[in-house]
Amino acid sequence: MKGVGRTQEADRVLTHSRQQTLPLPQPSRATADQPRQRSLEVALAAVRVAHDNRGQDMVLLDLRELTSVFDFFLIATGTSRRQLHAIAEEIDRVLSEQFGEKRIGIEGYAAGTWILQDYGDLVIHLFDEKARDYYALEQLWTGAKRIDWQSALGPRLANTQPK
Repeated sequence: MKGVGRTQEADRVLTHSRQQTLPLPQPSRATADQPRQRSLEVALAAVRVAHDNRGQDMVLLDLRELTSVFDFFLIATGTSRRQLHAIAEEIDRVLSEQFGEKRIGIEGYAAGTWILQDYGDLVIHLFDEKARDYYALEQLWTGAKRIDWQSALGPRLANTQPK
């Protein structure tokens, strides 16, 4: 008697697939590290844009060991609503044009005191000074590693230091 809901074809496919069991290929370490390196490159590009647009107190947090939801937080402060908008728009443009990254979501743009941009592996928090002090995200994520973005960007920053 055949199993309930099974057809002869399904039985044949199941039998055939059991006989043809092959080990799954294991990804190389280089392949596994490529997405991690890419998400770091995207995060560093966003820091560079914030820096070039006179963002202040930039902090890049590596959250890969704390959560699987995202890899990095960029936290930066702007001095005005207009500046926060300019930083957010330029980050969006650069990540789209240079990396093909599409923003998944944005919050707080209209209010302009805390703009959150979600790119999947990277979440960007652009604050005015008062909101940054109030929410204190760095304190919430104290276990995260801080990326030394100035050293990572090195000579690329030398020509763009704010005067």
